[in-house]
Amino acid sequence: MTRYKLSSFLLLSSIAFAFAGCSAETPQGESGSGHGEIAAGDEYERGPHRGRMLREGDFALELTIFEDGVDPEFRLYPYLDGQPVDPSRVTAAVELTRLGGQVDRFAFAPQEDFLRGDGVVTEPHSFDVAVTASMPGLNARWQYESYEGRTTISPAQAEAGGIAVDRARPATLDETIEVYGEMELLPEGRAELRGWLPGRIVALNASIGDVVEAGQTLARITATDSLQTYSVTSPIGGVVVERRATLNAPAGSEPLYVIADPSQLHAELLVYPGDLPDLAPGQPVRVTSTDGRRAVESEIEFLSPMIDPDSQRAIAHVEIPNQDGQWRPGERIRARVEIGEFEVPLAVRTGALQRFRDFTVVYARVGDTYEVRMLELGRQTPEWTEVLGGIEPGATYVSENAFLITADVLKSGASHDH
Repeated sequence: MTRYKLSSFLLLSSIAFAFAGCSAETPQGESGSGHGEIAAGDEYERGPHRGRMLREGDFALELTIFEDGVDPEFRLYPYLDGQPVDPSRVTAAVELTRLGGQVDRFAFAPQEDFLRGDGVVTEPHSFDVAVTASMPGLNARWQYESYEGRTTISPAQAEAGGIAVDRARPATLDETIEVYGEMELLPEGRAELRGWLPGRIVALNASIGDVVEAGQTLARITATDSLQTYSVTSPIGGVVVERRATLNAPAGSEPLYVIADPSQLHAELLVYPGDLPDLAPGQPVRVTSTDGRRAVESEIEFLSPMIDPDSQRAIAHVEIPNQDGQWRPGERIRARVEIGEFEVPLAVRTGALQRFRDFTVVYARVGDTYEVRMLELGRQTPEWTEVLGGIEPGATYVSENAFLITADVLKSGASHDH
C-alpha cells in the first residue's frame, strides 16, 4: 500500500470511528408483510402479523405497515383480553411527525379483520409516531420513535469528515455524448530526416531521446557525385524518437532520424455513426485520461465525413494543448462532447447520490441530523441529476462525502428491511 493510500485509509478510519459515537439511538419502527425492523433482540413486542404491539391494560393494537402488492399502508389489528376485536367497534388515528416538522395524519376504516389507513406511508419510514384509539368504554394513546436512515453528527465531526452540503434547486444540465479514442501527433509534429543526395554519412550529432531545435544540424553527408559535404537539419523542434543512421554508412532513401514534437497533439475520437448527426465542429469537449486523473477542455476542430469500413466509426479531431507534456502520443483517452443543454426545475449533485436498501438517496440535513431521502430520478450528467420526486426544493442535502453518512447509518442499524 502506498504512503498516500495508507494515510487516506487511516484518515477515513479515524473519521468513521469518530462518527460511531454520534449515531442516532437504535431505531424502533413498524413492520408488516415484508417490512421488518432490524433491531437486536426485537426491542418491542411483535404481534401475530409481525407488527408492533401497543398495549393499554387489556386493550391492544398491532400496528403494521403493509406493502405486498400495494403502496405502503397502515393496518391496525385490535385485541381485547388477547382476543381479536371486530374492527368496526374501534376508532383510530395515527399522526407521524417527520424530521423538519412535517406532520402526516391517517384516519382508519374497518376492512375484514383490521383497520386500514387512508393514505400512503411515504418513504422514508422515519418519524415520531402518535397513535390514538378508542372503543366503547376505552381510550388509549401511544407515542414512540421509529427512525430509519437517520443519524446525528456534530458540526465539528462533519467538518473533520469534509462533509459539504448544497440545496436542491433548479439546474442546467449539459447533454453529452461519451466517446473514446487516443492521442495522436499532428502531421506537423513529426519529421523524418533524409539526405538530399546519395553519399556517405560523415557525422551524426544526436541520439535517441535528445531534445533538438528547429534548424539544428543533426547529420553531415558527403555526396557521392560531387564529393561535397552538406548538412541535414531538423525542420522542427522536438525529441529524437528514432535513429536509423550509422556513421560512415551510405545515405539512402531510409530516414536518418525521426523527430517528434509532443506539444503538437490532437485527440482522435472514434464516433458511432448514430451519434454523428448530433456532432459538429466547435462543440465543447472534455478529454480525460483513462485513470481520470488528468483532463483538458477543448472543442471539435474536424469531423471526418468518412466511416472507417473496419471499425465502422468516424473520426473527430480535438486539439490538445500539451506544452507541459502531460499527454503522450498513443495514449488511450475518453471524452464527453457537449451537444446541448436543458433546464430542469429540481436537481442534486450526481456525486451526492448513495444507495440505501433498494433506493437511490441523498441525505437531507436538518440541524445536526441527517436522514435519507428516497429519490425518483430523471436525466443525469456527471455533475447534476434531475429529481422528479423525493426531496423538497430548497432542502439542504449532503453534496460531498455522503458515503460517510451511509457508513454511520449502517453502523447504527438505522434502517428497515423491505
